[in-house]
Amino acid sequence: MDVQRIYNDPDASIADMIKVVETDPMIVTNLLKAANSPLYFMGKDINRVSVAVSLFGMSMTRSIVLNSAIRKLLKVDMNPYDITPEKFAEISNLQASLMMSWYKRIDKEKADKLYLAAFLQETGKILISNQIVLEHLEENFKSEITMAINIAMVEKSFTGVTTSEVTAAIFEHWKFDKEFVEIILHVDDYNKAPEEIKEYATALNIIKTIVAVHEPLSERAIDAGLFKAKAAGYDVEILEEEINKLVDTMRA
Repeated sequence: MDVQRIYNDPDASIADMIKVVETDPMIVTNLLKAANSPLYFMGKDINRVSVAVSLFGMSMTRSIVLNSAIRKLLKVDMNPYDITPEKFAEISNLQASLMMSWYKRIDKEKADKLYLAAFLQETGKILISNQIVLEHLEENFKSEITMAINIAMVEKSFTGVTTSEVTAAIFEHWKFDKEFVEIILHVDDYNKAPEEIKEYATALNIIKTIVAVHEPLSERAIDAGLFKAKAAGYDVEILEEEINKLVDTMRA
């Protein structure tokens, strides 16, 4: 809440953000880990919060802090999706990173908004996963997920809801702004999104497809994402370039 308050205050400074971030050791750890990740390569070792926050800026710092806070608040057991909590966190980072590198070549202002949404859009999977575990359906769910082209359909068949629906409900409960909640809500069914948010929901779905939880950056996932991007009228070459850069970074 403090980070949100500072981010929304036009008179707040980077120094104000640093003071808040420094109060939470876990968030400090995650922020420094992100700063030294190949995804955000900054050309030197970052070992001070002040340097990391200054380099990331207010928007990206806010996104990383909120992502860290959510992981602390919710019990993360991703076994039904056949991944570890660490892999789930990595996928969130990959989705956010690809979104930022892609969309800043399209519209920098929209990129900032989409970065946070990409970072947090899979949050609902945590609660869906916990429900699957409680109902002892892990193996059946995992088997369906492994073969699925559309994970949302599998989630719907087992729980009656999709990740985007659950994620939107979480952020509505936590009093995120209405537009953000609406964008998240329509990610899994972006073609039915209201016109004013359709671009955002579509972009998030494309990224979610390319960096799919069960096969991130696989050939099948990339082809499916590029197909959706082309159908939506995007310049596919730009997205393909950014995907290749990300893949090269992961291999380095």
